[in-house]
Amino acid sequence: MLSFDNTQVAFHDKSNSELKKAWWLFRMIGNPTLVKAGAGLTRFALSARLPVSWALKPTVFSHFCGGETIDSCDPTIARLGRSNIKTILDYSAEGKETDKDFDYTRDQILATMEKARNNPDIPYAVFKPTGVARFGLLEKVQAREPLSIEEQQEFERVKGRYLTICQRAKELEIPVMVDAEETWIQSIVDEMVEEMMIRFNREKPLVYTTLQMYRHDRIGYLQSLVERMREKGVYTGVKLVRGAYMEKERERAAERGYPSPIYDDKPGTDKGYDDAVAFCIDNIKDVAVCVGTHNELSCKRGAEKMISLGIARNHAHVSFSQLLGMSDHISYNMAAGGFNVTKYVPYGPVKTVVPYLIRRAEENTSVAGQTSRELFLLNTELKRRKQKRIDG
Repeated sequence: MLSFDNTQVAFHDKSNSELKKAWWLFRMIGNPTLVKAGAGLTRFALSARLPVSWALKPTVFSHFCGGETIDSCDPTIARLGRSNIKTILDYSAEGKETDKDFDYTRDQILATMEKARNNPDIPYAVFKPTGVARFGLLEKVQAREPLSIEEQQEFERVKGRYLTICQRAKELEIPVMVDAEETWIQSIVDEMVEEMMIRFNREKPLVYTTLQMYRHDRIGYLQSLVERMREKGVYTGVKLVRGAYMEKERERAAERGYPSPIYDDKPGTDKGYDDAVAFCIDNIKDVAVCVGTHNELSCKRGAEKMISLGIARNHAHVSFSQLLGMSDHISYNMAAGGFNVTKYVPYGPVKTVVPYLIRRAEENTSVAGQTSRELFLLNTELKRRKQKRIDG
């Protein structure tokens, strides 16, 4: 039986001081007022070019990020690897606007692939579409608005970055996952990723799209995608997440007077997510899925689905993934149970990663029970260790 309650397994590579630091961090993240104030102050400090690294690096950054460079992530990669947990290096640059920044991000992604080439503990690469493309441009392309000559050339450079990354993935046989974005740019991202799938997924799943399953249209899209790729003799690679922009999506829909693309409630989202996982596992022959979630029940149902169908726990087409610094009780216990498990390990200069860190903190406050569960487990392990010392 798969259980996520074994805190000794979950935190075996953490010191007491690390556990206490994590406890205080989740206490702060669990306070919406504190998160809102802290996010505002941090954004102001960045805009005013005030130093923030001294406060963030030893606290939030060190907990949720692997380091400021690829090589500085080595201790984290090795530590996770010793527990049979693999690493996905994620250069977490967001909100960039220039070709210089986009080319730099492309080069970082290529560098993570080179790192993975010689390290079996790094099975995938990943990139965020707006890390290599201007948000406003993607928005304009999706809306089918006329592009200027300069914008047409800019969009060609965007497609060139996608092609360069996916071509290298093919050459090195390192699968690459493309993250999801807001609905008003996601359709054009879908189009570009599908083109890359058709081109590079004929022999094995190398290009993965990401579906935010809090969108009620995504299960239909997933089923259609798999069918269309199957007809072309192409593997479908998909990462399933619940989603990262729920409040923004609902607010925009209300402001502009169109139906919200998000499920009305959490049970709807949970069902949509679990149905998608089950669908992918049912079609495991030509679908590869990364189950990206911090939801214990979704992980358990996915694992039980595999077992019920006689699918090997370490089947190459199924992995489970959580973020560094979160849900270790899921990651470590599933890895100990023989399942393929990865951790997303963000990296980058502190100032560059700040938008990512703020988003992580804001997401935690909006997910009911997330921080309280983390705090309960950390408390449980600290008490277990204290009792062990008392018992001698």
